[in-house]
Amino acid sequence: MTGLGRSRRACCLGAAAWLLTSPAIVVSHAQVPQIQAMGVHNAQRAWQNWTLNCQGCHRPDGNGSAGTTPSVAGSVAKFLLAPQGREYLARVPGVATSPLSDGDLAEVLNWMLWRFDAQDVPADFVPFTAAEVSELRKRPLRLEASRMRNDLLAKTGAAAAP
Repeated sequence: MTGLGRSRRACCLGAAAWLLTSPAIVVSHAQVPQIQAMGVHNAQRAWQNWTLNCQGCHRPDGNGSAGTTPSVAGSVAKFLLAPQGREYLARVPGVATSPLSDGDLAEVLNWMLWRFDAQDVPADFVPFTAAEVSELRKRPLRLEASRMRNDLLAKTGAAAAP
């Protein structure tokens, strides 16, 4: 198994352990229409997919890991304010190469916006769709992801978190 394979496996195992020892996220009945309007049809499934595929690196609170994984907390929706920012969110390596289906990945992207940066989601936000994610993830970002992230955040006036 390659180093990347071992790393990804450890990441998933850590996330699975957290899932088994943590309380489930509860969404009130009043929140369901708002979440569905943002492209999250099943918040429990989106949270579970985040937990098993993203949280191992981005951490449960979305604050990332200094020096290795950027924070999404308080910044992820800011990308929607910059040209190419929406595209960036679906092309970052961990998203574009995720084992999730296009539909599940679109739902996780929409859920992340709602969960970690709802205050910055534009009023005219159109949720990610499976078809859109399918096209965007065909061109994953590689080495340029970090530079592009910093450039996009600078265009929105937001500081690039580690």
